[in-house]
Amino acid sequence: MSAFAIYALAALAEIAGCFSFWAWLKLDKPILWLLPGMASLALFAWLLTLVDSAAAGRAYAAYGGVYIAASLAWLWLVEDVRPDRWDLTGVALALAGTVVILAGPR
Repeated sequence: MSAFAIYALAALAEIAGCFSFWAWLKLDKPILWLLPGMASLALFAWLLTLVDSAAAGRAYAAYGGVYIAASLAWLWLVEDVRPDRWDLTGVALALAGTVVILAGPR
């Protein structure tokens, strides 16, 4: 599986896990929402270990851009709030950083 695919799955798992806490605390959902949320966060952490990288910090740094893009997709698709031009500009910059980190000659 490619690093980008792993990052995309990890981002979905992290956002879903964090959203379960958000829903419990901010949207008055039952505390049982935390159970799948914690499982999702554990899946997120495990997925990041699958990235072929000699250094964890570099894998996490490259993941950051994908996480930002996935967060804006969540904003639009789940929360029904369309990202504005500043959101899109920011995600473009973040993804450019991800490409530099992943594709940089080492």
